[in-house]
Amino acid sequence: MDLELFVTPGLGDASYLLASGREAVLVDPQRDAWRFVAAAEQRGWRIRHVLETHVHNDYLSGALETHAATGAEIAAPARGGYEFAHRPMDEGDEIELGALRLTAMATPGHTPEHLAWAVSELGVAAGGPVAGGTDPDAPIAVFTGGSLIVGSAGRTDLLGPALTLALTTDQQRSLQRLAALPDTTQILPTHGAGSFCSAGPSSPGRVTTIGAERFANPTFALAGAAPDAFRAQALGNLGRFPAYYAHMAGINRHGPRILGRLIVPPALDPAAFEAAAARGTTIVDARDRAAFAAGHLLGSINIELDSTFAGYVGWLVPFGAPVLLVLPEAAPDAAGEATTELLRIGYDWISGSLDGGVTAWAESGRPLSSYATTTMRAAHDARAGGADAGVLLDVRQPIEWQTDGVVPGAERIFVADLPARIAALSAELPAGSPVTVFCKSGSRAAIAASLLDRAGVVVRLVPVGGAERWPEPLERLG
Repeated sequence: MDLELFVTPGLGDASYLLASGREAVLVDPQRDAWRFVAAAEQRGWRIRHVLETHVHNDYLSGALETHAATGAEIAAPARGGYEFAHRPMDEGDEIELGALRLTAMATPGHTPEHLAWAVSELGVAAGGPVAGGTDPDAPIAVFTGGSLIVGSAGRTDLLGPALTLALTTDQQRSLQRLAALPDTTQILPTHGAGSFCSAGPSSPGRVTTIGAERFANPTFALAGAAPDAFRAQALGNLGRFPAYYAHMAGINRHGPRILGRLIVPPALDPAAFEAAAARGTTIVDARDRAAFAAGHLLGSINIELDSTFAGYVGWLVPFGAPVLLVLPEAAPDAAGEATTELLRIGYDWISGSLDGGVTAWAESGRPLSSYATTTMRAAHDARAGGADAGVLLDVRQPIEWQTDGVVPGAERIFVADLPARIAALSAELPAGSPVTVFCKSGSRAAIAASLLDRAGVVVRLVPVGGAERWPEPLERLG
């Protein structure tokens, strides 16, 4: 058995190529599937099947891309409601791959149709509950998708409150089924660290074993507990998830538009860029927060090109709306990276990037905007000294206010809620009064500062650190 792991940090997800001999299956690919196809070709593997564990809510699937490139059969949950040609799979259905057998295990919870895929050697049964740790009929590995993940489990609230409790009950039963496997069984999840699909903080590792999770995974440890205890663990530490999630499942059921390859949008000179922006296109500036604060195009949003880029574009830019990019000038592949990140979540309409960046814009005689940066210590000292410190604004997630504490007297608006609340906030501010915005590390504060600046609010950004650097003890809520 040969296994290749592909981590997509921007989504917090993993995909897998599993091969036996020269035949391979691809598990839970993202839309930019040409990277998996290229990897298989380099290894001399033929991708025979694409396996889906569930209808994805956090990215567009690359199953159709892979099929178009290789002819691979798509095997997906029978209850997933897919509208394109595929092989519907359910409990006990099998696929043979060289000397391996993959058996579908119904593991609902993260989604109603969720399947895990148990891997066993031909001639050895897989997928049934077993007791103890040495049963020869147990699978050697299981692709667990969004059921059991490293240090946590897939969240059960993504499809809305009407289904949450039932899915949480299903998730507990699915984890009980997985808990019956031997400790040596390798667990290969799709979701992991950095994914908003996790029911709580997950571990940084990407693969694990049943035995390791028994000791290190608090959600898995409660699989056999009373339902109330499991629900409290599974639902008690959930953060918000991006707005674009609402669109993913429907597109994945219908089938995303096939791209064939990455096409990088054109680099536009300042005049063409300005004309495109005038048509109402959102400008996303992906440079670092200090460079943005020092000089940026008026009205642009600062979402740094890092592992959080796609998620916050998907939170703050209306889904399906066209985007213009201002990219880091020192990063030669920034256009390709940003485009790939956006295509994975269905932002197909990238009108172009600014050729020459902010430097070219300024040299053309076009104006730049800027705002001040500060520190939590300076903000504290100004307030303590009676200076007009304006408003302190905390833009972290609500769950962080609960778990980590809050700065005394600070306003609290999660960054994704800020666009809808800026008008009310501005109306309450004395003329010219500044807003000092902070989060935990500075990245979300940078987004918020750019939104406030776009709205004409006088803003000061805390670019490094945040609430934890407040010189006095934080207040605990509740």
